[in-house]
Amino acid sequence: MLGAARKYLFDGRDPDEVLETLANPDADAPRLTPAAIERTRMSRARDRILANLDEMYREAFERARAVGDEAQMTALDFAYRREQLYLEILLDIRDAVERR
Repeated sequence: MLGAARKYLFDGRDPDEVLETLANPDADAPRLTPAAIERTRMSRARDRILANLDEMYREAFERARAVGDEAQMTALDFAYRREQLYLEILLDIRDAVERR
C-alpha cells in the first residue's frame, strides 16, 4: 500500500523535488488557500452543470421506462430533484465566493 501511495504522490518525479515544492509556502502546489482560490476561477457555467445533470438522469430514466421499471423511475425522479437542489445550493455558494 505504501508503494502505491508513493507512486501516486511522486508519479515518476524526484521525491526530493516534490517534497521541497510542497514545503515551500509560495509553491504553486494545488492547495485550498486564499491565494489559490484567488488564482483559480470557476470555469463551468451553471447552465452547463445543470444540463449535464439533466442529461445523466434523463438517460437513466429512459432506460428504466424502456424496461417498465416504475419503482426505478420513481427513485430516479426523486434523486434528480434532490441532486438538482444540492447542486443549486453549491452553485449559489460558488457564485458568492467568486463575488468576494
